[in-house]
Amino acid sequence: MSFYRNAVWLVKGLQEYTKSGYEAAAKHFNPGDLEVNLSGRSFVISGANSGIGKATAQEIAKRGGTVHLVCRNKDRAEVAKKDIVEQSNNQNVHVHIVDMSSARQVWEFAENFVKSNSVNVLINNAGCMVNQRELTEEAVEKNFATNTLGTYILTTALIPALKKAEDPRVITVSSGGMLVQKLNVDDLQTEKGSFEGTMAYAQNKRQQVILTERWATQHKEIHFSSMHPGWADTPAVQLSMPDFHAKMKTRLRTEAMGADTVVWLAVSTVASKQPSGLFFQDRKAVPTHLPLASTRSSPADEETLQTTLEQLSLKFKP
Repeated sequence: MSFYRNAVWLVKGLQEYTKSGYEAAAKHFNPGDLEVNLSGRSFVISGANSGIGKATAQEIAKRGGTVHLVCRNKDRAEVAKKDIVEQSNNQNVHVHIVDMSSARQVWEFAENFVKSNSVNVLINNAGCMVNQRELTEEAVEKNFATNTLGTYILTTALIPALKKAEDPRVITVSSGGMLVQKLNVDDLQTEKGSFEGTMAYAQNKRQQVILTERWATQHKEIHFSSMHPGWADTPAVQLSMPDFHAKMKTRLRTEAMGADTVVWLAVSTVASKQPSGLFFQDRKAVPTHLPLASTRSSPADEETLQTTLEQLSLKFKP
């Protein structure tokens, strides 16, 4: 079955996830969807110093939004802030140094942030693909710590503040790679068998999509969505998947193309009228499972995922 999933996914990817796939989809975009004034609205973006996160921050800043860059590296974050301010002529760009793989740091940031800031939109963009199994200082597998636990904590901690905001939204940058994975609640931190970074990452991305669906039913005041940016030429792809990048470089999307649907979900009125909890690709809701791929999980397993994350996250809450 895994061979079937991977084969179907690869064919789909070559047709849809590449630059040409974006260009075909973009013929049907309405440019007016992004003609908005975001002054007075606050956006928190994790992993915002490069790649899709930075491209998203740039587009939001251009439209007058207040942007909070949540980044791990201070020097790179300050460079990104400078670029965004210069290109957008918007001074409301702020840097927050947080390692998203540290549950304690994420809790501390979120709890301190809401004391003095409002938030209308949270964009969970930070991602990690470590190709050998590695534990954080908190003894959590690093991919899971960043992609799933960090996303869970940041979202959970900001939900009360989001509920007080006008038109609150949460967008999680997932991946089409999750289509080859079925939720495995028996091995959330990839402790069993051989470790493969791309598959651990894909499993994390499946987890994100399931969390998005569950949050949408639990918090109806907030609009939740997840999305696939396509195959984009970002520093993360270059670093984590060098062979893939070398083979596909001429066919990869630009960072701006990868960020387009994130921006659309974050700012457009059309997006906010879509049902909450859906998975998007190129401004359209798309299925979260490949045909005949046997990747659907039971409600009990999905409940276990959320319960496990809640219990694990509370171990690190200040």
